[in-house]
Amino acid sequence: MRSSLHLLAGLALFGLTACQHPATAPKAGTPHESPDQQAITAVLAAQQAAWNAGDIDSFMQGYWQSPDLRFASGGHVVRGYTPTLERYHDRYSNRALMGRLEFDQLEVVQLSEDAAVVHGGWRLEREDGSLPSGLFTLVFRRINGDWKIISDTTTSAD
Repeated sequence: MRSSLHLLAGLALFGLTACQHPATAPKAGTPHESPDQQAITAVLAAQQAAWNAGDIDSFMQGYWQSPDLRFASGGHVVRGYTPTLERYHDRYSNRALMGRLEFDQLEVVQLSEDAAVVHGGWRLEREDGSLPSGLFTLVFRRINGDWKIISDTTTSAD
């Protein structure tokens, strides 16, 4: 899912002692992904679809609903699910600002049975012709059986 979604990404990484080789996964369900990698890319695919439907609240379902969620972008760190949700609503207050989100260059690195890091790129295509883009690093944890983003560091190329 590409998008200037400070959304997704960048995270204090754990030691890569138990990691598998990264799998490039442009879409959920590619043949080279493990079931966990497929579940993680499915979260991103659902976020992209929600964003492109103009539904920030559904987009946020990929994030850990905790005061400990970490979101870093533009030199600022926001802590907590609710402040992150409010930031998205403030920054993307209408469909024109949201544009169409696409993620690419996805690399899923599973660190353990319940932790993974995702690196990728995002791009927004807006009606005014602007194409903000950048990179993200997301830390995922399996929480109550579901993969959730617990830390997102997103950068902008602009």
